[in-house]
Amino acid sequence: MPRLLSELAIARADGSYPRLLASLAKTEVLVIDDFGLAKLSAENRRDLLEIIEDRYGIRSTVATSQLPVEKWHDAIGDPTLADAILDRLVHSAYQLNLKGESMRKRHRPLTQTGHHDS
Repeated sequence: MPRLLSELAIARADGSYPRLLASLAKTEVLVIDDFGLAKLSAENRRDLLEIIEDRYGIRSTVATSQLPVEKWHDAIGDPTLADAILDRLVHSAYQLNLKGESMRKRHRPLTQTGHHDS
């Protein structure tokens, strides 16, 4: 999500914004990772609505978040835009709520620190 929002801002500045939106609309499966890590600006909210609206009912969108879905409305900010975004993103979605320890913690690192006896 942070990288997507950054790319959208750059595209708006360099004139490639319509082309980027068209590309995102045509992407078969768009994965929005780390949704809700930071509050969205007014521009971010409008961008997200554009993307979700263009894809709604046509292409698949996967959103992942550390934040429970119940708190997404607050993370988006503006109540009207949050309603519009979440209506398209959440209400027709399959929700998977994962519990337990992070898989990253379960995997051993490729390199180990420490001393080896010779």
